[in-house]
Amino acid sequence: MPPTEFSWDVPTGHPTFPGHFPGRPIVPGVVLLDQAILFAERLLGRPPGPWQIGNAKFLSPVGRAETLVFSLQPTPRGAIAFTVKCGARDVASGSLTPAAT
Repeated sequence: MPPTEFSWDVPTGHPTFPGHFPGRPIVPGVVLLDQAILFAERLLGRPPGPWQIGNAKFLSPVGRAETLVFSLQPTPRGAIAFTVKCGARDVASGSLTPAAT
Protein backbone atom coordinates (compact mmCIF):
# COMPACT_ATOMS: atom_id res chain seq x y z
CA MET A 1 0.00 0.00 0.00
CA PRO A 2 1.47 3.40 -0.93
CA PRO A 3 1.84 6.09 1.75
CA THR A 4 -1.05 8.46 2.36
CA GLU A 5 -0.15 12.12 1.92
CA PHE A 6 -1.48 15.13 3.79
CA SER A 7 -0.62 18.75 3.09
CA TRP A 8 -0.23 21.49 5.69
CA ASP A 9 0.32 25.18 4.96
CA VAL A 10 2.26 26.67 7.86
CA PRO A 11 0.27 29.70 9.04
CA THR A 12 2.24 32.94 8.91
CA GLY A 13 0.81 33.90 12.30
CA HIS A 14 1.39 30.58 14.08
CA PRO A 15 1.56 31.34 17.83
CA THR A 16 4.97 29.65 18.29
CA PHE A 17 6.82 31.99 15.93
CA PRO A 18 7.35 34.99 18.26
CA GLY A 19 9.45 32.96 20.70
CA HIS A 20 11.02 30.43 18.36
CA PHE A 21 13.27 32.20 17.30
CA PRO A 22 13.18 36.02 17.27
CA GLY A 23 14.61 37.35 14.04
CA ARG A 24 14.33 34.00 12.22
CA PRO A 25 11.12 32.26 13.21
CA ILE A 26 10.97 28.50 12.60
CA VAL A 27 8.39 25.84 13.35
CA PRO A 28 9.35 23.91 16.52
CA GLY A 29 9.80 20.16 16.11
CA VAL A 30 6.99 19.51 18.60
CA VAL A 31 4.57 21.29 16.24
CA LEU A 32 5.64 19.01 13.38
CA LEU A 33 5.09 15.99 15.64
CA ASP A 34 1.68 17.29 16.69
CA GLN A 35 0.68 17.73 13.06
CA ALA A 36 1.93 14.20 12.21
CA ILE A 37 -0.19 12.82 15.08
CA LEU A 38 -3.28 14.69 13.85
CA PHE A 39 -2.79 13.20 10.38
CA ALA A 40 -2.16 9.71 11.84
CA GLU A 41 -5.44 9.93 13.77
CA ARG A 42 -7.21 10.94 10.56
CA LEU A 43 -5.54 8.09 8.65
CA LEU A 44 -6.59 5.49 11.22
CA GLY A 45 -10.00 7.04 11.92
CA ARG A 46 -8.92 7.12 15.56
CA PRO A 47 -10.20 9.66 18.08
CA PRO A 48 -7.58 11.84 19.77
CA GLY A 49 -5.63 9.95 22.36
CA PRO A 50 -2.13 9.27 23.63
CA TRP A 51 0.67 8.35 21.23
CA GLN A 52 4.21 7.11 21.67
CA ILE A 53 6.97 8.61 19.57
CA GLY A 54 9.23 5.77 18.45
CA ASN A 55 11.77 8.13 16.94
CA ALA A 56 11.94 11.50 15.28
CA LYS A 57 14.56 13.31 13.21
CA PHE A 58 14.39 16.97 12.30
CA LEU A 59 16.46 17.57 9.20
CA SER A 60 15.72 21.09 7.98
CA PRO A 61 14.09 24.19 9.52
CA VAL A 62 10.62 25.25 8.40
CA GLY A 63 9.57 28.89 8.20
CA ARG A 64 6.38 30.86 7.74
CA ALA A 65 3.97 30.10 4.89
CA GLU A 66 5.79 26.97 3.72
CA THR A 67 3.72 24.06 2.42
CA LEU A 68 4.62 20.72 3.96
CA VAL A 69 3.67 17.27 2.72
CA PHE A 70 3.35 14.57 5.38
CA SER A 71 3.55 11.01 4.03
CA LEU A 72 2.24 8.40 6.47
CA GLN A 73 2.59 4.63 6.14
CA PRO A 74 1.27 2.03 8.59
CA THR A 75 3.86 -0.61 9.47
CA PRO A 76 3.20 -4.33 10.10
CA ARG A 77 3.78 -3.79 13.85
CA GLY A 78 1.06 -1.15 14.17
CA ALA A 79 3.22 1.98 14.08
CA ILE A 80 2.86 4.82 11.61
CA ALA A 81 6.07 5.79 9.81
CA PHE A 82 6.08 9.39 8.62
CA THR A 83 8.18 11.69 6.49
CA VAL A 84 7.77 15.42 6.02
CA LYS A 85 8.93 17.29 2.92
CA CYS A 86 8.85 20.87 1.71
CA GLY A 87 9.16 20.54 -2.05
CA ALA A 88 12.19 18.29 -2.62
CA ARG A 89 13.67 19.16 0.80
CA ASP A 90 13.49 16.56 3.59
CA VAL A 91 12.21 18.21 6.76
CA ALA A 92 11.52 15.44 9.28
CA SER A 93 10.89 11.72 9.70
CA GLY A 94 9.95 9.31 12.43
CA SER A 95 7.44 6.82 13.73
CA LEU A 96 4.38 7.01 15.96
CA THR A 97 2.49 4.28 17.79
CA PRO A 98 -0.96 4.67 19.29
CA ALA A 99 -0.75 4.03 23.03
CA ALA A 100 -2.95 1.29 24.44
CA THR A 101 -6.03 2.72 26.09
